[in-house]
Amino acid sequence: MGTAVIARCSFCAKPNTEVETLIGGPGVFICDGCVQLCVTAIDGKPADAPLIAPWEHDLPLEQVLSNLGPVSAASTQVQQNLAAWVAKARALGGTWSQIGEALGMTRQSAWERFA
Repeated sequence: MGTAVIARCSFCAKPNTEVETLIGGPGVFICDGCVQLCVTAIDGKPADAPLIAPWEHDLPLEQVLSNLGPVSAASTQVQQNLAAWVAKARALGGTWSQIGEALGMTRQSAWERFA
């Protein structure tokens, strides 16, 4: 039996079982391959290149549509991770008031969303 899939890279969607290293952040993950791609992009970026959001680039419809699935999958993973962190907080004795405050919402909203 192989290693279980715990998480996927938030950038390329490869599972931890298909990458050398998967680094976790607050609700997101990045694999060693994507880190290497980032390093290459940063090293080759002109110092005066403007910073614009990816969806603001001049892209053809086909490319925009092809990004919707991966963005949705990343969002789903983040929501699953958030639910797991909330469950962990509850298991450690966290109250719905504490969880709501940490999330910037009311106790009732936190309970309704995660209970």
